Amino acid sequence: MTHEPPEPTTNTGAVRRHAPPRRRQPWSQTLGLALRGGLVGMAESVPGISGGTVALVVGLYDRLLNAANQVVHSGRELVQGVAQRRGLRPALRALRAVEWRFLVPVLLGMVVVLFASLSVVAPLLESEPVTMRSIFFGMIAVSVIVPLRMLPHRVRPLDLLVLAAGAVAAFFLVGLPPAESSDPPLLLVLVGAAIAINALVLPGVSGSTLLVVMGLYIPVQEAVSDRDLVFLGTFALGAVAGLASFVKLLHWLLDHRRQVTMAALAGLMLGSLRALWPWQDDDHVLQAPPDAVGVVGPLLLAVAGAAVVGAAIWWEASRSAELDE
Repeated sequence: MTHEPPEPTTNTGAVRRHAPPRRRQPWSQTLGLALRGGLVGMAESVPGISGGTVALVVGLYDRLLNAANQVVHSGRELVQGVAQRRGLRPALRALRAVEWRFLVPVLLGMVVVLFASLSVVAPLLESEPVTMRSIFFGMIAVSVIVPLRMLPHRVRPLDLLVLAAGAVAAFFLVGLPPAESSDPPLLLVLVGAAIAINALVLPGVSGSTLLVVMGLYIPVQEAVSDRDLVFLGTFALGAVAGLASFVKLLHWLLDHRRQVTMAALAGLMLGSLRALWPWQDDDHVLQAPPDAVGVVGPLLLAVAGAAVVGAAIWWEASRSAELDE
């Protein structure tokens, strides 16, 4: 009589539902992955919208984080191989293990749409702030369902406490007044990029909002328009360093403390809704609607945004169920 091997478990004994068996990504899905990556890139260009949140909604989050962790591991193997004179074989093995067929189209879609959005979506947000924030408010409000659905166990009192703490922290963070810096030093650009890039893997925190708070959002836009290679190179270096230092920690948390981590992410998403409140001034001070009639339009836009994201969540859930069968 044979016995089935036990399912892999976390340190707490819970089944690791978030780490499905590795499968090769068919090239036929490249366009769909690039489009979903583009949605993440668009989110990163708009203050108040988290790329990590969109990655959750479109079903890229776990695989994207895992692929990023593999790339970080490859870089570490490369550095250690050179420093310890062990050769490049360990690094090459680690690079071959990266899910490139998934990662490359997602990153290409993100980069292309990110640069396009910096020239289109962000100015639109400045010219029509109430309209755009209303749509995004509804979209992100519904998106909170995603990390809550990904909780591996029933909600516990500790989860609710962590959720509330995350919401308060995000509410305070996105409410900080924007800084002004027309010519920031490269050291600030380096550090700012390292901090802001973590919003890519942290739902609920917008990288663009962090850039606004640090006074770097406009300089980044100008550097893209002017093709300032020194500025952009410094920003890219900081982004790589920040992502490499944080992705390992988040990957470990999702592996070993997934329940409480997802609760914290849901709280961050809830608190970040402050940045998308339709009526606020340039210093992020919240204001009341002008009158009862003025609420109708933004409310309908928020409902429309929520409906779009709700449909995307339903589609992704249905698609995942079909793949599991």
